[in-house]
Amino acid sequence: MPELAEVEYFRKRWNPGLGNRITEVESHPKARVFRGSHPKDLVATLTGSRLLASEAHGKQMLFRFDGATLGVHLGMTGELRCEGPKFVAGKHDHLVLWQKSRALVFSDPRLFGRLLFQPGAGDPDWWIDRAPGVLSKEFSLSAMAAFLQRRRRTAIKSILLMQETFPGVGNWMADEILWQARIDPATPGGKIEDVAGLRKTTRSVCRKALKIIGTDWSDPPTSWLFSHRWKEGGYCPRCGLELARDTIGGRTTCWCAHCQKG
Repeated sequence: MPELAEVEYFRKRWNPGLGNRITEVESHPKARVFRGSHPKDLVATLTGSRLLASEAHGKQMLFRFDGATLGVHLGMTGELRCEGPKFVAGKHDHLVLWQKSRALVFSDPRLFGRLLFQPGAGDPDWWIDRAPGVLSKEFSLSAMAAFLQRRRRTAIKSILLMQETFPGVGNWMADEILWQARIDPATPGGKIEDVAGLRKTTRSVCRKALKIIGTDWSDPPTSWLFSHRWKEGGYCPRCGLELARDTIGGRTTCWCAHCQKG
């Protein structure tokens, strides 16, 4: 599933359309991605409107138009693309916003993504009520320490995936954070000794991932766990020993048992 940095990359793919009017809207109104929205209202409202701005927060995106907002959650297989004027929509292209010189496309083969449309100039409730971003000032040491104590019996790997406090952190980013912080992923939240160090590492991984992946989809450096965690038999780039894999909190987890002591 796309995480913080991947979401930022996809958000930027619609940037060529900023400031331009939507001349036509194509949609698959019965697709699951429109659950909770009204595709007919979306088509009527967005046709003729201008794309004004876009934002990303965690795993969510918000696109602002004249008098409306469009929320995008990519799910597991969703993506945004910008195509040329001769583009022909395929069966997985569930929303196409046509402009004079381009087509802004939302595609999702497995339909786990979601489009949330709201007419009017105000922000939708789900955007107003979002958790503070990991790189924001509100993501404070005291708030993080208190959250870990409230989840003191829960494995830290599972805690890092909780979007109400770590928006945008997904499976690979959580593994990366814990590897760089040298913390066993099964460690209970209440047993984390260096909360300040974990917070610093969390912010560092998120910031660097945004800069690298969020800019042009480049891979992180080979000194990260990222490049070694995908295949069985991978080796720790720090100590050279074989990486461990198991399921923690229902998610496949990769770590170095030598570098990440319990």
